[in-house]
Amino acid sequence: MYQLLKGLRVVEGSAFIAAPLGGMTLAQLGAEVIRFDPIGGGLDYHRWPKTAEGQSLYWAGLNKGKRSIAVDLASEEGRELVISLATAPGADAGIFLTNFPTNTWLAFERLCERRSDLIMVNVQGNSDGSSALDYTINCATGIPYATGDGGSEGPVNHMFPAWDCITGINAALAVLAAERHRRSTGEGQLVKLSLADIAFSMLGNLGNIAEVEVNDSDRAALGNRIFGAFGKDFGTGDGRRIMLVAVTNRQWRGLVRATGMEATFKALAERLGLDLEEEGDRYAATDEIADLIQSWCGERSLQDIGECFDQHGVCWGPYQSFREAIETDPRCSTDNPMFENVFQPGIGHYRAPGSPLRFEGLDRQPVAAAPQLGADTDKVLSEVLGLPDLEIAKLHDRGVVAG
Repeated sequence: MYQLLKGLRVVEGSAFIAAPLGGMTLAQLGAEVIRFDPIGGGLDYHRWPKTAEGQSLYWAGLNKGKRSIAVDLASEEGRELVISLATAPGADAGIFLTNFPTNTWLAFERLCERRSDLIMVNVQGNSDGSSALDYTINCATGIPYATGDGGSEGPVNHMFPAWDCITGINAALAVLAAERHRRSTGEGQLVKLSLADIAFSMLGNLGNIAEVEVNDSDRAALGNRIFGAFGKDFGTGDGRRIMLVAVTNRQWRGLVRATGMEATFKALAERLGLDLEEEGDRYAATDEIADLIQSWCGERSLQDIGECFDQHGVCWGPYQSFREAIETDPRCSTDNPMFENVFQPGIGHYRAPGSPLRFEGLDRQPVAAAPQLGADTDKVLSEVLGLPDLEIAKLHDRGVVAG
């Protein structure tokens, strides 16, 4: 947690990954992020993984550092409260982040009637507003056909929701860019970003579109090999697996020195008519290089390989399960200042990350847990909307709010 965005207020109406991640990214930089949910929780309030008691570890993980209010969103009174929060006055307010449909009571034009310089960032599935999730976007990008070893009967999905995560970070970026624009011009902004546009833009950024259109080539599945450079997985003598990469000449030379096979690789290059100092030639010789390195790795333990590779500057990493990473890797421990042991109400103590950004010269604030649903309802209504205690109590009595 940092305080770079202290004073900035963002109202968030969200579910699932992208929009909540965008709000949490801002909260971990010091913004006041007020998330509203229906009473009893929204679509993602009970998502897996959950504790044995049914508390969502997923929801807690994506809402750290926010404030939470619970509102009857089906009632006119409840909707009016949300609209008032999103359009509240103040130079650092009037910012609304959502992935909810915005063609009804949350329409940008309707909110702008209350605050003309409103900033709204609207996360969508497809850019036409139609529904899509990371899973339905990823399958259409072509990536599952380039995933796996090529021997499967069909495409292979990966489990990491990459498009959700990239969209979430872009949503936070959109808030900051629109807020800077408003400071310069006084103008509000409706920013739309879709998972589909994020995914297909990355295909273009990484050369996949040009690869088809210019080279008339469609990427094949390569298993754990890296496309266009030397990189592959290897088994160790004690039954573990590592990933080994030599993208740069420096990394390649370190690998050659570490394995002590300078003469062997020189002979291989001469036999194949290749220059292994060239990245593309190393890629062309991946199978032959891999056979030699596998023999070397298969005679050594993971620890011995790691010590040797580290000594020679080889780029490598061990394959680990979630449990192995969490229990043994210092990068995923409280030795890393990003992590702290946090008490999460309703769940207990566990290791939680703050912002992955490191600002030199600025002190990190303690990592904040996610709020309990509706924990801040009364304070937000009082502090932001100025409602007196008696009026808040009547809202509770009528079932308009909870917390």
